[in-house]
Amino acid sequence: MRTRAALLMDQPGKWEVVDTVLDDPKEHEVLVRMVASGLCHSDDHRATGDGPAPHLPLCGGHEGAGVVEAVGAGVGSLAVGDHIVTSFVPACGRCRPCATGRQNLCHNGKFLAAGSMLDGTFRMHYDGRDVARSSAIGTFAEWSVMPEGSCIKVPEHLPLSTVALLGCGVPTGWGSAVNAAAVKPGQVVIVMGVGGIGINAVQGAAHAGAAHVIAVDPVQFKRDTALRLGATTAVSDIAEAAELARSVTDGQGADAAIVTVGVVTGEHIGQAFDAIGKDGVVVVTGTGSAAEVGVPVNPFKLAMYQQRIQGCLYGMWSPAAAVPVLLHMYEQGKLALDELVTRTYTLDEVNTGYDDMHAGTNIRGVITFD
Repeated sequence: MRTRAALLMDQPGKWEVVDTVLDDPKEHEVLVRMVASGLCHSDDHRATGDGPAPHLPLCGGHEGAGVVEAVGAGVGSLAVGDHIVTSFVPACGRCRPCATGRQNLCHNGKFLAAGSMLDGTFRMHYDGRDVARSSAIGTFAEWSVMPEGSCIKVPEHLPLSTVALLGCGVPTGWGSAVNAAAVKPGQVVIVMGVGGIGINAVQGAAHAGAAHVIAVDPVQFKRDTALRLGATTAVSDIAEAAELARSVTDGQGADAAIVTVGVVTGEHIGQAFDAIGKDGVVVVTGTGSAAEVGVPVNPFKLAMYQQRIQGCLYGMWSPAAAVPVLLHMYEQGKLALDELVTRTYTLDEVNTGYDDMHAGTNIRGVITFD
């Protein structure tokens, strides 16, 4: 079949919306009619060249929701008509991380960068060339063939244009606070960067009972949104946030600093490290250039203050476990989702959506398909 899709032809480059050819689903694969796709910064890293794109053209998008319209041989967990949210890690369920409840670290994660299907081949083609797809799903397309393990079934009464955010931004941010930082009641938490990931770290820290949730972002709109969704204070500069944390902890510093800026550098991590106190943790969730090396951290303080720097993928959650929990909180009114979608775009407006993200006018932009 043919489907329109947003492809990256060069790196760096802009997304180009073109007609592509999509193969039928093979064994343990499904055909999904996409309803919505979030405009996550991770895909923008491919366009700017910060993140690797070993195969071009590349169809972007790894945070989405849609309806299953066909299934390949051997598919047992999904049926035609099921509503799904995508998981950007097609968990196998059998490798060591999966077997120990860490599906976010499944060995199939290697396909996040490769962009091929799990058998090493491609299902999308353009102008006689194979097209890689972000995380083997490519949600910047009207139709997508994806692994069965990339789909999490959701109740049909929920709005797919909203729950699409559970494919990445919400569990990643929420889990950064609740799982990676292990925020406890009464603690002091700094969140650096209040975009599509950081705003959910704010929500998670507030839900966990943090006494002070200090949001840091240079954009006033994002600071105002953070204050509405759980932050107790919002400032424009990490130095001010660090001083605030020390002022309420007897000069010690924050219990956790969560780094969710759009393009993370070693300097950001160093600034977060300087803001935490004894037994504090820096959670690094945002990503930056794959070529950057080095973090300015004092090794004496790291050891003597018993501090940690913790990486965080998908909020340190198994996607199949995270999505139902978050959906339940959403339905109970304990998790804001609708408020995160600042604006929707057509597929043809994908570059406008990313321009708005860079301008700081969006918490999360979402592509919606008719």
